[in-house]
Amino acid sequence: MASSNSPSFFQDLKMRELNGFRVRKRPHLGDLASDPGSFGSGVLSIEHNGVVNPPMAASFCKSSKNYHLLAVSDEDGYVSIYDTHRKLPSLTSCRENADEARVCDWVAHSNAIFDVRWVKDDSLIMTASGDQSIKIWDVEKRSCVNVLTGHTGSVKSLCSHPSNLDLLVSGSRDGCFALWDLRCKPNSKCRRLEPSLSPIHMVKGAHVSAQGKRVRRGKAASMSITSVLYLKDEISIASAGAVDSVLKFWDTRNFKAPITQAQPHPEPSTEKERRLHGISSLTQDSNGLFLSASCMDNRIYLYNVLQLDKGPVQTFFGSRIESFYVKAAISPDATHILSGSSDGNAYIWQVKNPQARPIILNGHEGEITAVDWSPDVGKIVTSSDDFTVRVWNIQQAYYSSTRSPTSIRRRVTAIPSMECRNLFKEESPMCSTKTVRGPSEEALIGNTSHDQISMPEISTPESLKKKFSSSSFSNEEPEMEKTPEAALKSPSSVLNPPSSLKRRTIRDYFVAAS
Repeated sequence: MASSNSPSFFQDLKMRELNGFRVRKRPHLGDLASDPGSFGSGVLSIEHNGVVNPPMAASFCKSSKNYHLLAVSDEDGYVSIYDTHRKLPSLTSCRENADEARVCDWVAHSNAIFDVRWVKDDSLIMTASGDQSIKIWDVEKRSCVNVLTGHTGSVKSLCSHPSNLDLLVSGSRDGCFALWDLRCKPNSKCRRLEPSLSPIHMVKGAHVSAQGKRVRRGKAASMSITSVLYLKDEISIASAGAVDSVLKFWDTRNFKAPITQAQPHPEPSTEKERRLHGISSLTQDSNGLFLSASCMDNRIYLYNVLQLDKGPVQTFFGSRIESFYVKAAISPDATHILSGSSDGNAYIWQVKNPQARPIILNGHEGEITAVDWSPDVGKIVTSSDDFTVRVWNIQQAYYSSTRSPTSIRRRVTAIPSMECRNLFKEESPMCSTKTVRGPSEEALIGNTSHDQISMPEISTPESLKKKFSSSSFSNEEPEMEKTPEAALKSPSSVLNPPSSLKRRTIRDYFVAAS
């Protein structure tokens, strides 16, 4: 694809993998400093053939060898791949040097692309578009390998299965979310002779309010599905919509009704709380324990999936969420929340201390929409209506001890009995910090005992436990039953598992430590 794929590049990656823990330690957000230079940002101008386009979605690669690759989609239907290892241009030169960091680009759809996701070891990219279709792309060849059709509105959100990457869920403006299996045979050909798949199941009207059902004919209710997530238990799906702030959770083995739901105000007491505020985005941390919901009431709510009945465990204020394009994302290690904002700033909160003033990233000149974390937590990306994407680098002069979140996560993954609580207890405290590029504003973030999250004790997820199993664990308790998706290879088995399989829920995924 570009110079980054040279043999020497991959040889260097291989050496790093062989060195294991001797690899240079990566920065983490516990090391944020007050020096504005702690965040260096490169500016990418989103343009093609001299015409600028507003970016719609941005996503870092998820595999360790490609963390530096960034996919950006835009309003004109382009997908662009950028190498963030390269020296990125500044604001003053981003238009003249727009092609310097770009690895490749191509026209993926005839309409805006609202979501873009890497899958299959980052060899494929999924795109969700306003042309009502989803496409699967071979990144190296830039060729379409599958077209998914069935929605009757713009496709707004995508999420792949945690372990079976042939499965994915999509949410659309038509009020439906759909489940897809890429192993199914194409049932037709689309106009460009690309294979076309239909969904294996579709839930209609998943988020239509009671008031919406009673509106007079000719006045359509807002029923758009704005975000969907495949949860880490591998059988549950979370969905959110534009109509209200209710999160719904579904069992893929029985779609008759949601198995549970969560919302910020179960019994609204004020007129403000009674107003219907939609959700613009859902994200989850790498362990799947926490779920963030960005709400149109200018708040971001953090839920513990084991305590959904208790409502949000934390609430974050400060950003302005005035459109459904403004997104938020929880960091992979569940320590911080990053959000765009309609005021042109990006905000970062500390999960343990939501009352502290957030870090504010200045620089964009328009509404900040999509945001994303690099999986190694060394970079973040913000996209804006000012036709640019900014890649922010966390100061690499500050490194943690050997007990960094990265090493802790490795030990949590490798040892089934390790408690997730240790991930938070063993962190170094947060440093004081200041608004980036905003010398007149300060945001002091301290690690106080107030508003601390009570962390449940959990064991390693089943899929990771199998990945890292070895003879040293031969005396451990028997392995949990595989879910229907992982246990059976037939596409039809996804929604019709044998009755002998034990029923499992999201709570079963997190086994309480004895």
